[in-house]
Amino acid sequence: MTRIIFPLLFAVATLLSAQASAQPALADDAPDTYTVVRGDTLWDISGRFLKQPWRWPEVWRMNRDQIRNPHLIYPGQVIVLDRSGPWLSIGRPVGTGDQRLSPRIYSEPVDEAIPSIPVSVIEPFLTRPLIVDDAQLAGAGTVIATETSRVFMGNGDTVFAKDVDPAHDVWHIFRPARPVVDPATRELLGHEAQYLGTARVSAHGVPATLTILSAVEEIGTGDRLMRDDLPTVFSYVPHAPEVEIEGRLIGIYRGVVETGRNHVVTLNIGARDGLEQGHVLALYRNRGSVVHRENGTSEVFHLPEHRYGLVFVFRVFDRLAYALIMDTDGPATIGDSVRRP
Repeated sequence: MTRIIFPLLFAVATLLSAQASAQPALADDAPDTYTVVRGDTLWDISGRFLKQPWRWPEVWRMNRDQIRNPHLIYPGQVIVLDRSGPWLSIGRPVGTGDQRLSPRIYSEPVDEAIPSIPVSVIEPFLTRPLIVDDAQLAGAGTVIATETSRVFMGNGDTVFAKDVDPAHDVWHIFRPARPVVDPATRELLGHEAQYLGTARVSAHGVPATLTILSAVEEIGTGDRLMRDDLPTVFSYVPHAPEVEIEGRLIGIYRGVVETGRNHVVTLNIGARDGLEQGHVLALYRNRGSVVHRENGTSEVFHLPEHRYGLVFVFRVFDRLAYALIMDTDGPATIGDSVRRP
């Protein structure tokens, strides 16, 4: 009987230990409450309470729909930690002497909401269509003429374009540049677009007449138009993918070879691979291989990858994605792997 009981107890203890370890781990100095201030991000707030910030939705007990469209958090709200879960909730101090917290419903402007990650860093990547796939190119408008037959145009000038959807007034102007090719498979993943400016339709028709609102470079005949459908980073919270995802870092903004925290990188995976906005992926460094020679023989050893950081995916295309490096203990390099944390 004793031989049966001890293995059984050990199995139960192991199961309970595994369940406990599955719970998000609190940060060593996690506070009981935290008052949100302007400039915070969801990632910052998560890091105050958790060792793994991307597990934020679990301690809020969010379902999948709520992760994609959460109740937004605003400056002045108080985040309350229940250590028995752990669970997090929103409250606010009531009265002056009584510092107890009570739930409260808020009505705030959306533009005051706390973003997931620093918007100032990623703003150019949210407002400019930098990656254009074949479907987008097929549906893009085209500048067919300029006012008074000038070769290039700038702010305030007029251009004429075909294939302009009358349901939309504001358009991005871009010039397709180099193709983006997966270095391993040689698959064409998309075209990197050279952003030129923004224009507004002043008269619908065939062709449509547009006024250039802003131009960072000269605009001419043959340049393309894409609808001003700006993605939003505010309505997603950090979360791990539900399925296994694996890809590689194939580009670093501004063409450098390596980069670090709070810099934008390009991944060779996208929506077709199950990737979505808000996903958090772990960075793994490829250590390569070594040849060991001994007693006249040679052996090749493939060194294990080293996990060294996290990225937050903030914009997803069909076969590519942009991500922001959130945490790292070393430089991120082209060719490094990204996987489900």
